[in-house]
Amino acid sequence: MPGIAFLLNGTPVRVDGTAPTRTLLDWLREDRGLTGTKEGCNEGDCGACTVMVTDDRGSRALNACLLFLPQLDGKAVRTVEGLAGPDGTPHPVQEAMVTHHASQCGFCTPGFAMSMATAHLNGRTDHDDQLAGNLCRCTGYAPLIRAAEAAATRPVPGWMTADRDFIGSQRSSGEEAEGREGQTAPLHGFRPKTSDALADWYLAHPEATLIAGATDVGLWVTKQLRDLAPVAFLNGIDDLKTITRQGDDLRIGAGVTLTDLLAAMEPLHPSFAELLRRYASVQVRNAATIGGNIANGSPIGDGPPALIALGARLHLRRGAVRREMALEDFFLDYRKQDRQPGEFVEAISLPASAPALRCYKLSKRFDQDISAVCGAFNVTVTAGKVTAARIAFGGMAGVPRRAARVEAALIGQDWTEALVLAAREAMASDFTPLSDIRASAGYRLTAAGNMLLRYFHDLKGTPVSVLEVAP
Repeated sequence: MPGIAFLLNGTPVRVDGTAPTRTLLDWLREDRGLTGTKEGCNEGDCGACTVMVTDDRGSRALNACLLFLPQLDGKAVRTVEGLAGPDGTPHPVQEAMVTHHASQCGFCTPGFAMSMATAHLNGRTDHDDQLAGNLCRCTGYAPLIRAAEAAATRPVPGWMTADRDFIGSQRSSGEEAEGREGQTAPLHGFRPKTSDALADWYLAHPEATLIAGATDVGLWVTKQLRDLAPVAFLNGIDDLKTITRQGDDLRIGAGVTLTDLLAAMEPLHPSFAELLRRYASVQVRNAATIGGNIANGSPIGDGPPALIALGARLHLRRGAVRREMALEDFFLDYRKQDRQPGEFVEAISLPASAPALRCYKLSKRFDQDISAVCGAFNVTVTAGKVTAARIAFGGMAGVPRRAARVEAALIGQDWTEALVLAAREAMASDFTPLSDIRASAGYRLTAAGNMLLRYFHDLKGTPVSVLEVAP
């Protein structure tokens, strides 16, 4: 079985004889002595371990602490040690950070530099979003943003495009390694190239752990120290990464990253896209998949409430057998789903149009925080009356769930503020939320009811965003 081969700071490397759940962060620091990539939280929240990963789909900023080595096979990795040119010429980001005094203690600096350099390479100037996944405790973000703005005016250095050229040549020459997938779980984990291969293998190994982006599973290793063997890495399955139009619906493959989903939702469902923009950080969205977001069954995942409000359908596969269900029926109880052994999420379908869809996220921090309450609303009003309603919440129960009694209180009634004020009282019949560190049960119920009122005013055109100030 071939080992793991990738490009590291412009030099081909090969890794043999390592555990499939060895993280890139540990390997860089312990085996290669590249300690510029820092270990901060070791769970993908602080960005101190940010690296640039390039493949045939482009260059992305990713958290090295949540990247397992087999996920890098056939790709190019660049760390802060490889940011300057071969002759030592600093990258424009490095120069800008010095000029604008964008570093104090320096611990977070390598991660910021890598996030900025990746954004610079990709031509991104939405600096607040691009740096939301990098935490700094001492410098302050003003000089960091000034550095990013200054670097954005400079051209991309030639050496920063070399990784893309290398990946392209590997792909065109066919060197991207045929035969890297076997029918048993090899030392470096099973790495299928097609969903057919995955279906066959998973049916024979239903006890296995499926790893897509590892933004959740990674913590099972870094925090819980769990042995996940056998494992299968799904990031090489291109047919699970497609988004296709099928009549009035979109079919979204389970392997579509939240970054790609956000781009697809912006012109169709802008409120959902805005919710996704606040989902974690660029580094996490670049890795996390919509299939993983659904399959992990988290009661506080931000994707499912919006998808349920849209009336999304889930497509599951077990071997050659496929079945379909309404997404809300997939979630049975806390961390328990209607999924058989050897069955995996293959795709999700949703309407391409839902003009009344609105999604609201309430969290202690605006960016990169777990929701206390996430609400999604999709109410149809015809001739002043409510003719249909789909309202779903996360953070209100052990699973993402519809507010069935609230919906019933709305349907058939005149769409008025008085109706909304009366209907929101049914929240207490729909949900019995828990109290935890993020919010009390009472606060959650009040917030959910207020979201319904916010939705009413939102549809009327009243500014309701917390980022807008109205007289």
